[in-house]
Amino acid sequence: LPGLHIFAIAFALEVSVGKTNTVTALNNSNVLLPCTFTTCIGFQDLVFTWYFNSTELIYHGKIKNKGTEPTRIWHNPRVEFVGSTTKKDNNISIVLNSVEFSDAGKYTCHVKNPKEKNAQHNATIFLTVVHKMVETDNTLTLIIVGVVGGLIGLLILFMLIKRVVLFIIKKTQDGKKECLVSSSGNDNTENGLAGSKAEQKAPPKA
Repeated sequence: LPGLHIFAIAFALEVSVGKTNTVTALNNSNVLLPCTFTTCIGFQDLVFTWYFNSTELIYHGKIKNKGTEPTRIWHNPRVEFVGSTTKKDNNISIVLNSVEFSDAGKYTCHVKNPKEKNAQHNATIFLTVVHKMVETDNTLTLIIVGVVGGLIGLLILFMLIKRVVLFIIKKTQDGKKECLVSSSGNDNTENGLAGSKAEQKAPPKA
């Protein structure tokens, strides 16, 4: 059926920004905006673009094929490409240098693959810029100890710490098998730098 064929092609190209589509950055810091793409049938002369608030182009690149690294067509001077397409993942992540409060907003990673009849897909990250990072773990610990009290509270705290340590060890081992953005994301989850393995659909445009 022709309709079914078109439907399959439309969903062959996927773009992901990781486990979460929200990133929090400290004012005047450099922030990673992760993005990877997958395609069922490969790619040829693939074009990718990054947009700020849907309209402002901040990075434009092209990838000839799987065996070549992306070439830059145009970029905002504050944007640095940090991805790679010759490794495990098709990584087209960027770093935004010296973020300011005016940089807060929506960042869209858009990919177009001519080999899939120009199939297009995108994913979106929402960036928040703050004066200082707020520690949330200490607050949670105080609440647990305060409510439960005494030895029970300390026991729960010990169990939480043990689980976190085991989780970090597991993620560190997993990270060795994954690409740049995945390992960066795992190491920086608390700062809002998402990994790249899980898929995240972009919200529909208004």
